[in-house]
Amino acid sequence: MPEQRLHPNELLNLMGSHPGNSGGGLPAEQHWQSRMSGWYVNNAFRYQELLDYFCRYSPIFSPLSIAALWQRNLLRAFVTEPIKKNVQLSVRLRQEPDMFRDTDSDIYKNYAYLLYHLCERVMTDDSFDREKARQLSTTSQGKQILTFFGSEFSKLEKAHTTRGLTRLRAMKDLLACLLVVITETPLKDAALPFMRKNPDRSDMVTLDDYLSENRQRFENLYRAEAFDPKHYAERETRGKLGCSPYEIVKDSQIHSVNLRHYPLPAGVKPLDHILYLSTPLINKPEIFDLASGKSVVEGLLREGYRVYMVDYGQPAKEDGQLGLDFYVKTVHDHCLDLITRLHPHTPISVVGYCMGGSLILPYLARRAEERLGAGLLMDVKKVCLMAAPVKFDDGGSGQGAMRAYIRNNYNTYVMEQLFSSVNIPPQVIDQGITEIQPGVQYSVLMGFYERACHAAAMKDAAPFLFWLTHGTRFPARSHYEWLSRFFLGNELVKGGFCLPSRNPDLEGRPVKMNALKEADVAIFDYRGTRDPIAPPGSCVASEVWGKTGAGNQTIEKDIGHIFVVSKKLLAEFLYWVNDFLRR
Repeated sequence: MPEQRLHPNELLNLMGSHPGNSGGGLPAEQHWQSRMSGWYVNNAFRYQELLDYFCRYSPIFSPLSIAALWQRNLLRAFVTEPIKKNVQLSVRLRQEPDMFRDTDSDIYKNYAYLLYHLCERVMTDDSFDREKARQLSTTSQGKQILTFFGSEFSKLEKAHTTRGLTRLRAMKDLLACLLVVITETPLKDAALPFMRKNPDRSDMVTLDDYLSENRQRFENLYRAEAFDPKHYAERETRGKLGCSPYEIVKDSQIHSVNLRHYPLPAGVKPLDHILYLSTPLINKPEIFDLASGKSVVEGLLREGYRVYMVDYGQPAKEDGQLGLDFYVKTVHDHCLDLITRLHPHTPISVVGYCMGGSLILPYLARRAEERLGAGLLMDVKKVCLMAAPVKFDDGGSGQGAMRAYIRNNYNTYVMEQLFSSVNIPPQVIDQGITEIQPGVQYSVLMGFYERACHAAAMKDAAPFLFWLTHGTRFPARSHYEWLSRFFLGNELVKGGFCLPSRNPDLEGRPVKMNALKEADVAIFDYRGTRDPIAPPGSCVASEVWGKTGAGNQTIEKDIGHIFVVSKKLLAEFLYWVNDFLRR
């Protein structure tokens, strides 16, 4: 009598349920250890700030000043300075500064390693071997092997204390799917992971078809060693993004910032029209040029536009003291001066994505003020914005959640103490964004695994995954000003955003945003109803400051924030942009 197959639930039950491997009914990740340590660090530095105050303002040699000085020195020596050194070393090494999140990352790597080697047990020449799977799930030796793997998975899950919809939850779903495929037995009282569904939520395919699809999924993941998508993306891209060749414009470097010029491809007829691309400070500029078919730059070059793009680079230690005056005014003045010298009297339009669009608008308004004040026509007449928030309030803008997170979690003194000499690492920025996108880490990973049925789809996703997981540092002072002046101050809409100027009468004065309307600048807003970072209610530049009468355009789609990773959605965007620019 043949031995009975091991049921997948038997192994899953042996592994047990731990806070880290179950959603627990929570819609988002709950890093309780990180929050506790964050509370401790925050209060330690706030107490140091209080002691600094007493040391500075109490009468010298008074009992209060002596006690404060003694306590401050002890606190610095044994608490705050070791924390600072550890955090800053991690940032310099481009590592996660939060030790608990760093531990989570190690767990994900090891879980992916185990998934790979469990998969290896049922592969022959990189193809799924059903006979090996049968032996693994029916023989006593095979069951011992599965039990061993289950024990190792369980150890990692116990060590992972983060709750909610985490990356580990996605990996556990993948493990459950693998066990179903190995045993050819469905789960009891649970949905099959990655089962395609009909609109009425019934299963779209039979169990046999499901098993066949998922055998292909695991073959692709195994061949590409892609159980950990972050490391897969690093290998697949070799750390390089972009499909369009470019050159750095001579004399364009200013601090870490450069101006890129993208030459037209051979055979493309040039248009007498320059496009200046403004990118976010917190991301690599290749979001405009991820890969062929997913490149804004490629699409614009194909139409014949002369394309220039600002590249903020990786800010150095000394760049941490540069504020938005530099990144909003100095940088764009410098770049546009170079462009106008190279192409005198050529029409210029601007394309800005996310924060890049938010920051270019006040610059253009100040530029309009300067030129109109000098009796000149505005030289930038059209602005195309992609998911660019400009309105920040607790009401209709949709930015209430992020504003609340900043108020509750951001302390200027603590951030200055920890990051002023190394700048704000991308992990800190990502944490805020994750807080307003419940389950985003889980959904990104599950989306990758779902597409793994097709090897080409995995390769297609690699550039975006690399871009997503390899951000740039945010200059410390600019980070503070971005949060205080934009998110909390709402200065663009309120009219309080000040910038320097070449015109002494405008130097340091609030930017008159309506100067865009007075200068007859047309604004195109492209926004998504599913965008939590730049909700439709915050992307209102065309409605508020665009030229009077016809010419402005707002298009709202059922899309998220990073829609350019979809070839279809990008093609639609490029169609509307080209239509707007050619009017």
